[in-house]
Amino acid sequence: MLQFLNVSKRFPGAAAAALDDVSFTVGKGRICGLLGHNGAGKSTSLGVLLGMIHPDRGEAVIGGCSVQQNREGAIRKVGAIFEAPAFYEYLSGWRNLKVLTAYSGGVPESVMRETVAWVGLEKRIHDRVSAYSHGMRQRLALAQALLPQPELLILDEPTDGLDPEGIVEFRRQILELRDRRGLTVLLSSHLLTEVEQVCDEVVILQGGKKVYEGRVNGFGDGRVFYRLESENENITRQLCVDLGGEIFGERVAFPSDRKAADLLAALVAGGARLTCFAPESGSLETLYLEISRVAKEQGKEKGGEA
Repeated sequence: MLQFLNVSKRFPGAAAAALDDVSFTVGKGRICGLLGHNGAGKSTSLGVLLGMIHPDRGEAVIGGCSVQQNREGAIRKVGAIFEAPAFYEYLSGWRNLKVLTAYSGGVPESVMRETVAWVGLEKRIHDRVSAYSHGMRQRLALAQALLPQPELLILDEPTDGLDPEGIVEFRRQILELRDRRGLTVLLSSHLLTEVEQVCDEVVILQGGKKVYEGRVNGFGDGRVFYRLESENENITRQLCVDLGGEIFGERVAFPSDRKAADLLAALVAGGARLTCFAPESGSLETLYLEISRVAKEQGKEKGGEA
């Protein structure tokens, strides 16, 4: 459904690239979380996807259509909440939706009423937006994004400022959009726990580079993390890789069908002098922090070599 192909972007006067040869794919009907610290490249990526930022190299493809070569065709089936939603404060929520959908040819009122009810705004939709709370504005923004009946939904920090009840309701809505309507969702967020509960997969950006792409629950039912310490670190790491492991700093991930006892025996037989071999309960936070730490260390090493 969505392909981000070798995209690079450096803004004029910037010391480093905002995006450096970034590629990732989101399949139809999947929810993908886009993670990274401030300045990692998340907003630039979304801008490229929406055709608001032109990359120096590479392209974004939505539904088989290039955003850079045919923006109108590519984003025809895209709904988005990007940066802070902007509405006409002196108009009602209903009038705002009428005005905003008119730009794309309008939407039948029956569809508007159904969408407004689904986001939970039917009792306040005819009030002025100036009287809306932050949560109500987010609901209105979601309604606006859904009215074109998109196949892809792009959301930039959609739960920012919501209270706990609003976050729970948003989570329910996103899962329903995937399960009942088959929507594909790309969700940029700082809230790791929310991403872990909603998303099927994640893409992690660090300093404009992609440092991880994979399933959110990959370290649950798909693989197990182990903390390793040894007296011959290089040999131990190579043995882990030879046994099908993936190194993440001081941790290594093995497929969950590999028994810990068998792995330990193979490492010792191969010459690893282990002082610690302990399985860890995986979480997205653990993965994110470990990958970020390793990426920063590698960046320092490259800087030192230069």
